[in-house]
Amino acid sequence: MGGSEERVVAVIMVGGPTKGTRFRPLSLNTPKPLFPLAGQPMVNHPISACKRIPNLAQIYLIGFYEEREFALFVSSISNELRVPVRYLKEDKPHGSAGGLYNFRDQIMEESPSHIFLLNCDVCCSFPLAEMLEAHISYRGMGTILVIEVSPESANQFGELVADPVTNELLHYTEKPETFVSDRINCGVYIFTPDIFTAIQGVSSQRKDRATLRRVSSFEALQPANRSLPSDFVRLDQDILSPLAGKKQFYVYETTDYWEQIKTPGMSLKCSGLYLAQFRRTSPDLLASGDGTKNAAISGNVYIHPSAKVHPTAKIGPNASISANARIGAGVRLVHCIILDDVEIKENAVVIHAIVGWKSSIGRWSRVQASGDHNTKLGVTILGESVTVEDEVVVINSIVLPNKTMNVSVQEEIIL
Repeated sequence: MGGSEERVVAVIMVGGPTKGTRFRPLSLNTPKPLFPLAGQPMVNHPISACKRIPNLAQIYLIGFYEEREFALFVSSISNELRVPVRYLKEDKPHGSAGGLYNFRDQIMEESPSHIFLLNCDVCCSFPLAEMLEAHISYRGMGTILVIEVSPESANQFGELVADPVTNELLHYTEKPETFVSDRINCGVYIFTPDIFTAIQGVSSQRKDRATLRRVSSFEALQPANRSLPSDFVRLDQDILSPLAGKKQFYVYETTDYWEQIKTPGMSLKCSGLYLAQFRRTSPDLLASGDGTKNAAISGNVYIHPSAKVHPTAKIGPNASISANARIGAGVRLVHCIILDDVEIKENAVVIHAIVGWKSSIGRWSRVQASGDHNTKLGVTILGESVTVEDEVVVINSIVLPNKTMNVSVQEEIIL
């Protein structure tokens, strides 16, 4: 597999400021794709997975953020992985497929035979090399990563039916009202360059229909006839659904973990999933300690080299401590993300929480939650520069930036 002719490029969709509203207050000052999970920016995880693809020539990030917001990250990650990474800013929404087509000239500069398309807010093990091997054997236009989920949750995603023998995609429907299948689209794809012809076909059909409708001004005013712009093409409804069952698309099923990172609560769960993956793939990234010279570490824990952790602290499982954090004596951290420049003073406890940049938690204080990642207040969130004073308890709450908490709260949003 993968001779020198099989050049590959990868495209990662990173969205934009208006897309990450559910991620607030964590995305108020930091682009969501750069929010750290397991000590690395969210987009680092798919980028690192792309690095393992044979014959990878280039990685493109496509989104609506200003280029200056990604310039430093793109430069550092390109140098670190020694793979060229380039950010491309969309001028307007083009849809999931239209955004790819909009930058077809740049994407085809390396004359790739295969193009990966990934969504930044997907958390999984990214079995990209295995997908590529399967895709080449299928000889179709595209291959979709799929996973089996519970029938109750399937309708939140794109449901699909595939041939159990050939793995051909037979039917695809986006968020159906009635149950279709417990196999769902994971938001990770690989295509041949023929995908651009398919997208162009949808765009051309739209233009033709628009021209025909201009014949009757009355008809053009009817709601059913107001179509999407010709350059706005959705991958699911406009490409996958109509081409299913035509030997164009195939599926590759993963039995590993998969989640969507839509909310702060889910980011905490996904940070834990990536920490568990590090245990298998990069155990050197994880901290260790038995409470003698270093803090007692339980389970999977990441501690940035610049963080200062008192030897009497107890950390883990599933804790991530970012740069220049200061963790005091007797502190207990469980299932949490501690961001840059945070100070947690003596004997404070943090459980199922995310503590924002430059925040401070006082002595004998508790910041905790139930740990239900799917509910709005199931994980306690402290925004940037929040101060929790001594002996204050914050439970199942969200605190926006620059607030001082001097009384205890439970199940509140502090604006």
